[in-house]
Amino acid sequence: MILYLVAALAFGDPVGRLPVRAPEAVGMSPERLEVIDRVVQEGIRAGGYPGAAVLVGRQGAAVWRKGFGTLGWGFDSPAVTADQTIYDLASLTKVVATTTAAMILYDEGRLPLDAKVVDYLPGFVGRWKGEVTIRHLLTHRSGLPAGRELWRVARSPEQGKESVLTTKLRYHPGKVFIYSDLGADVLGWVVEAIAGMPLDQFVQQRVFTPLGMHDTFFLPPDSLRDRIAPTIGQGLVHDENAQVLGGVAGHAGLFSTADDLAVFAQMMLNGGEYEGVRIVSDSTVARFTQRAAGSRALGWEVADGRHGAGEYLGPSAYGHVGFTGTSLWIDPERNMFVILLTNRVHEARVKRPSTVIADIRADLADVAALAVTDDDLAIGAMPASFRADRAVNWNKPLRTRRSRRARPVAKPTSTATAKTTVKRPAATAPKTTAKSSAARKTTVKAKPAATKTKASAKKPVVKSSVAKKPTGKQPVAKKPTAKKVVAKPAASAKH
Repeated sequence: MILYLVAALAFGDPVGRLPVRAPEAVGMSPERLEVIDRVVQEGIRAGGYPGAAVLVGRQGAAVWRKGFGTLGWGFDSPAVTADQTIYDLASLTKVVATTTAAMILYDEGRLPLDAKVVDYLPGFVGRWKGEVTIRHLLTHRSGLPAGRELWRVARSPEQGKESVLTTKLRYHPGKVFIYSDLGADVLGWVVEAIAGMPLDQFVQQRVFTPLGMHDTFFLPPDSLRDRIAPTIGQGLVHDENAQVLGGVAGHAGLFSTADDLAVFAQMMLNGGEYEGVRIVSDSTVARFTQRAAGSRALGWEVADGRHGAGEYLGPSAYGHVGFTGTSLWIDPERNMFVILLTNRVHEARVKRPSTVIADIRADLADVAALAVTDDDLAIGAMPASFRADRAVNWNKPLRTRRSRRARPVAKPTSTATAKTTVKRPAATAPKTTAKSSAARKTTVKAKPAATKTKASAKKPVVKSSVAKKPTGKQPVAKKPTAKKVVAKPAASAKH
């Protein structure tokens, strides 16, 4: 950071990068911000992620900007830096790319919020689908399921798109909130239909290049591979559905650095403008970031104490998280943002990496909010400990739930033997009462005792013209055992 300050003073800030200011200059406590180091390092020591990039900004400047750990777990893995290390953003793609593209088209009057999706995508047909609007997609109330295992049914981006568009709705539009990757994909294709170009090209031309975000893109080039923090691979999007869709999807696929995201966050705080470059109008930013339904704004989440937003961000704060271990929270009330980028999906050494990253996200948001020293915004004393200090359930063994399909079924000893295993009774005289239901399910018979009872003693056979009464020992027809049909679990959206 010191070297960056010297370079900035000598040559000026490069285009697209926020200026760096001391915490005291923007009303923040450096002592409190230092807690960030402890919190992030606890996550690394626990094995939740090999490295992280953190950037806290306030009043138009980068206040706390630091890399922690390394890109991977190897001893020779490069160190993480906030300006150079590129991370797979996962679901941050939904807001940084897809929602922002929708904001631009809405701002231009080309994408009304209550327009029907089918008007732009004729292939989006089926029960209730004619009622799905752009607003439904942005608030995750379209009725589409959370996700679908596209890699099982599609072998090309075209087949993947067709599979998504023909997916049946689970609920009537507008009735139920389901966080849906598929809905974000549909919104991305609506953007493409209106813009007349692929989603990645549109946001590159209209957002990233104008803002100087030169390290933000779908499909990162091979020349940058050494700078990319690995997930399952290095430079390959982690999300399987995004892979099927060619690496460019409305729900995932974007890569970026903490420095680039800081420029984007400041643009949002400025009401859609940064360094004289306007991306969208301030009224559109306000419209899309205010609470619309439940915990959602339009495309964005609102801070409500869940999803890593912590407890102290302001009531107008909004942001999003990504499955790979990323998050971005923007607090207009404090004119502040908090960025965390990790690759927690890369060979995590802890038993519950999702618990670790949820605690780290929340701690960072809380520390940043508590570090504000303005009289009208100061919250109070720092807590004695944070979630990362307590590490609750970080290494709690996961409960291995056997699926019904995976449960072992006792094999019958013969075709006449039922599946239920019945203990062979002891060699005692059989009771005179009717056989129990358990006994009837097996063909194993108890051996008669040496002493005959009234029930078991043989009586002389007397010929008679009268039909014999049933003795109670007639063979009982076995009930056919129906095979269990186990429904495959539905694919869930990676949040």
